[in-house]
Amino acid sequence: MTTLRVPSPGPWTIRPRTAVASAIRRYLPAVFVFVVLMVVWEAVVPRTGRRPLPPPTQIANALLTEGATLYPAAWNTLYSALGGLLIGTIAGVAVAFMASRWVLARDVLLPLAVGASAVPLIALAPILNNWFGVLDPFSKMMMAALLVFFPITINVVRGLVEVQPQALELMRSYAASDTQLLRRVRIPNMLPYFFTALKVSTTLAFIGAIVGEFFGGSTVVLGRLILKSISGGRFDMAWAVIVLGSMAAIVSYLVVAFVERLVIPWYVSMRDGAG
Repeated sequence: MTTLRVPSPGPWTIRPRTAVASAIRRYLPAVFVFVVLMVVWEAVVPRTGRRPLPPPTQIANALLTEGATLYPAAWNTLYSALGGLLIGTIAGVAVAFMASRWVLARDVLLPLAVGASAVPLIALAPILNNWFGVLDPFSKMMMAALLVFFPITINVVRGLVEVQPQALELMRSYAASDTQLLRRVRIPNMLPYFFTALKVSTTLAFIGAIVGEFFGGSTVVLGRLILKSISGGRFDMAWAVIVLGSMAAIVSYLVVAFVERLVIPWYVSMRDGAG
């Protein structure tokens, strides 16, 4: 009699129930802490009488009733932030590839990248507005790009340079060219560093765009809306703007994390397994 043997799942096979249970275990503590924080906030803050910190229900009401004002502003800020993220990412990757390829470029470009990250952001905002025009969204994009540029550059350089010597020796034993080394060893090694920097840069891009909006420009943007709401005593509206900007940054982060799973699933599987 022949016995059918069902093959057991391999080490990288993820069962749906196991994946759901793992996700629940990972995110349940954070959700629990968030709910407790909202309940305490709702119960305690109204008794303190502090107007600059309205309860969550007032903030949620502002999000629901002021959509005609909030959502066009959020879209314009999203446009500036994502534009700055794209500019900073392209510039950072280009500089990183040059710095990892030529020692002279590394000695020249990396100190410039460090210097650019050390310049106070508030000091640059009026200058960029004067250069590109206070009403031009490109000035806000450049603010975001400056914040994005440094982490992208440093992490991509690290991923391209810090390759295991055994991998390089193996490729050289097969007489691999520099282009083959780059394509088969250095770039795959760089991708986890790149996506880590990109996830951090999504939030930095929104910070740069909103700070740039504080110094003038269109009134239909989140930065100007925060200033207008605070000056008018609409603290519920100001907090609704902050929540909306945070949600946009979180969604952008999750999109990058999803793309990371598609591009380097092997790394995500090892990282989740180790965690």
